[in-house]
Amino acid sequence: MKIEWVDGFEIKTAVNSKEIVISANREGLLSLARQLTALADGVPGDHIHYDEYNSLEEGSAEMIIERIR
Repeated sequence: MKIEWVDGFEIKTAVNSKEIVISANREGLLSLARQLTALADGVPGDHIHYDEYNSLEEGSAEMIIERIR
């Protein structure tokens, strides 16, 4: 699966009580949209792992999005 990023993307995640908050600039939202489309076109079990070391802003909560069916 090809993961594409739009130049200048910024994405931050946080877990507040029982809420997951994803905050992103325009480029970050476009990047997520492209990646979710690629994931939707994949197969069950495909997943994308996001963390502050490879894609999210410092202090972000890790996030894994997985295709299940």
